[in-house]
Amino acid sequence: MSYIQGETGDWEVVIGLEVHAQVISNAKLFSGSATEFGAAPNSQVSFVDAAFPGMLPVINEYCVEQAVRTGLGLKAQINLNSVFDRKNYFYADLPQGYQISQFLQPIVGKGEIVLDLPDGTSRTVGVTRLHLEQDAGKSLHDQHPSKTYIDLNRSGVALMEIVSEPDMRSSEEAGAYVRKLRSILRYLGTCDGNMEEGSMRCDVNVSVRKPGDPFGTRCEIKNVNSIRFVMQAIEYEARRQIEIIEEGGKIDQETRLWDTTKFVTRSMRSKEEAHDYRYFPDPDLLPLELDADWVEDIKKTLPELPDDKKARFIEDYKLSVYDAGVLVSEKSKADYFEAVAKGRDPKLASNWVTGELFGYLNKAGKEIEESPVSAENLGGLIDLIADNTISGRIAKEVFETMFETGEKAADIVEKKGLRQVTDTSAIEGSIDAVLAANPDKVAEFRSGKDKLFGFFVGQVMKATQGKANPAMVNEILTKKLKG
Repeated sequence: MSYIQGETGDWEVVIGLEVHAQVISNAKLFSGSATEFGAAPNSQVSFVDAAFPGMLPVINEYCVEQAVRTGLGLKAQINLNSVFDRKNYFYADLPQGYQISQFLQPIVGKGEIVLDLPDGTSRTVGVTRLHLEQDAGKSLHDQHPSKTYIDLNRSGVALMEIVSEPDMRSSEEAGAYVRKLRSILRYLGTCDGNMEEGSMRCDVNVSVRKPGDPFGTRCEIKNVNSIRFVMQAIEYEARRQIEIIEEGGKIDQETRLWDTTKFVTRSMRSKEEAHDYRYFPDPDLLPLELDADWVEDIKKTLPELPDDKKARFIEDYKLSVYDAGVLVSEKSKADYFEAVAKGRDPKLASNWVTGELFGYLNKAGKEIEESPVSAENLGGLIDLIADNTISGRIAKEVFETMFETGEKAADIVEKKGLRQVTDTSAIEGSIDAVLAANPDKVAEFRSGKDKLFGFFVGQVMKATQGKANPAMVNEILTKKLKG
């Protein structure tokens, strides 16, 4: 169990997350307006989105299908009957003066997410619900020194609000939860998870308590837009609350913001309760009734999800739990690995993908989709190692050139003359020359200094420019030195 040390002993942090995930759909939830990111301000706004009088919402069936698909991916209960409600509040970028959301009867009920933790363990976090709602517009405060501009392009875009149980107990677990949820959504194709574009945002609920005590008063940190900020906000907020309580104060239930420049949470407003929003069923929308067979048909189209893929990688490819977890964290990584591993040693393929490739990509700031080395070409490099054309050491040199140029391994090996020397007589000649040049070291080795064996191997590899087959060098050296 992860505890925070305070002046009065151990404290436990209790975390629940509300993730707003933008639905992948070409049209908005209740209108036909486009949803493309980056369009000119107010260029994707219909009369419905702008709340012109007399305009009525019309449900987008595809958005409903995406919500059901997500619920099934979270192993959650799909509610065949759900209701859209009006959540009433005033804000300049909310033209209607209310948000169409779901309250008492959401489209998806209880589900679960299995977290893969850094220490190799896993634990399950409950999902309370998933409901559909429309997004608000966006207030732009940096366009004018004294005015706020409003962009309604986002107004009416379909969101899935995915609410967790308060099951997480550390910032690391919260980070793992967001990563896993984002991975599942991307596998399903229901949200792109691009937090930097705002298509996935987190409201973070944090409270603290002494171990074993009832839950404390929680504060909600709104609209956190990166996993790193989620974790930093939790760390700061937990310590802030502990300090207040230990000094004799009490925590006010409130909504706070994460200041990304000062790395502190700041008070925004007192926390609203459900009754403050005056929820009531939207009179313009009928209750949403789903057909059980339709839901079953969607279930049949689900892809292999991360947990199932991880289990298969461990079973079929005999990968470690850690390596399998790294490879399935993104569908594109898993697909790349499987293309490399097809017909080859899967452990060797995994080592090259998670080691050299991911290392170079990370250093270059590239995603795997942008890799200059295709899966086919990395497979070709591994084939050259497997058939002894090149050694593992030479392969690393070849890979570096592949990453820089995008060339095939075989072409680089031929051009640079890097083929491994497997001619026994040639290797034997190099070994004889090394031994003749180092008679004192030979004498020391034969008198019991076994560690000098590595010296001789190094000298032979140097003499052959690293091209001699290491296994053959070891075998012939052993015969000559111990012969």
